[in-house]
Formats: sequence, structure tokens, C-alpha cells
Amino acid sequence: MTFIVTTGATGRLGGRIAARLAAAGAEQRLVSRDAGRVPQLDRASAISADYGDPEAMRRALDKATTVLFVSASESADRLDRHRAFVDAARDAGVTHLVYISFYGASPSATFTLARDHWATEQHIRGSGLPFTFLRDSLYADFLPSMAGEDGVIRGPAGQGRVAAVAQDDIADAAAAVLLDPGAHEGATYDLTGPRAMTLDEVAATLSRATGRTVTYHPETLEEAYESRRVYGAPDWQVDAWVSTYLAIAAGELEGVSDAIPALTGHPATTFEELLAKI
Repeated sequence: MTFIVTTGATGRLGGRIAARLAAAGAEQRLVSRDAGRVPQLDRASAISADYGDPEAMRRALDKATTVLFVSASESADRLDRHRAFVDAARDAGVTHLVYISFYGASPSATFTLARDHWATEQHIRGSGLPFTFLRDSLYADFLPSMAGEDGVIRGPAGQGRVAAVAQDDIADAAAAVLLDPGAHEGATYDLTGPRAMTLDEVAATLSRATGRTVTYHPETLEEAYESRRVYGAPDWQVDAWVSTYLAIAAGELEGVSDAIPALTGHPATTFEELLAKI
């Protein structure tokens, strides 16, 4: 019997993908750190496991064929947890791994966490597992939360552009790959929105859609670190937050791909269309 193991099933992206697979009639094993929180879906069972627990992950992956690997929550040891998961998938005899990576993943990416995604990709390649990489751009669903309570988006993005992608589009693309993995073996897909926007354009679009005045303040690097100091976050996390904007400024997130329409059969969702659904 073949089935899909869907990780991150309680998350916003993993949950969307699991729902699409269920609608297509796929049998799934939903994996989460808390199996009691996974959605109730047809032909789906649930199991608790953490990426950092090799034995639990081997049980979760036992007899699996295709596996959706949603990246772990941000943490200082995330790369170690990713490597442990990949090793568990290899040991379990998984036949295809679909990894949710990040646009522009490379060892020299400005966005610090994109370097971790590249290292994870390299570990997957080295494992010998058949794979598909889905390199998502910044989530368009996340853009509204960039504005503070005062309606200002603050960050050192300059006038750089970002082709942010809707999570529903990512879910559609991922489901298409998971349901026909052999057709996508060894492929890397850049998943982006239909156009790249400056943060001034993001702010203007939010203003029109919400009736709230939203503006963008292009911070200096010093201002960016100072304005985030109040959160008391560890240095690695603040670096990640700030480098998201720096990657936009550097033009590393402005590329527009046709992978969403190619994989899903529908156009990529515009930011305006996304906001109309919220």
C-alpha cells in the first residue's frame, strides 16, 4: 500500500496541502508534534513526531512512499533537525521527498535562513533520496502583518521588489507534485507571485484594500536593528528578520516564475486578489 506522509499538518501551509491531498482521495499519514491537533480528513491518520527525534520520525515514516517535508519552525538548531529528518527518511526507505525550500537558497544568500534551506537541499542530494524542491518566495499572506499598529511597514528594503506568493498557490503546486512525484523527480521549482512589488506598492495596495492608511518607511540598517531590539529576540532571529528586508533591497526576491501556472493550471494569485479573500 502506498501513501503520502504529510509533515507540518497543523501549520498554515501543511494544513492546506493536506486538505488538497484529501480532496484528491490520497491516503495520508499526518505528522505533527501534537497529533491531537491535526485536521480530521478523509483517509488520513495522525502520528506525533518531532524532526529532532530520529526514532519517532522513523516510525512516522515507516512504509511511506512520497513525503512532504515542510521546513521546521525557526530555531537555532533548525538545520540539525532538518538533517536528522532527512536521515530518518533515508533509513525508512522513502521513495520521494518533496521539500519546501526558499527562493534563492544558496550559501551566500542575503536572507540568513535561505542559507539553511540550501544546506538542507545539499543534505537531501547527498542522501541519495529522489527529491523535488519547491523554493517559495516570501509569503504574500505575511505581508499585511509587516505593518505595525501605526500602519507603518519598517525595514531596510530600499526600493527593492518582492514577488511574494500566496500560500494557497503553493499548496496547489505542492499537491500537484505529491500526486505525481515521478514527473517531477530532481526538479527545483521557484514559486512566486505574478509580479514583483516594492514595499511602497505593498503599502498602497493594503491601504486601498483595507481603508487603513499604510505607509512604508525604508529604515537604515542601524534603525532596523534598533527598532527590533524591544522584542528581546536572540541575535540569530533578529538577523533573520532584518535580512529578509536586505534580500529585497539586494534584488534577490524580485524574480517572477511561471511555475505556479505550469504546475497548477491557473494563474498565480495577485496580492489584490489575496487581500479580497481575507
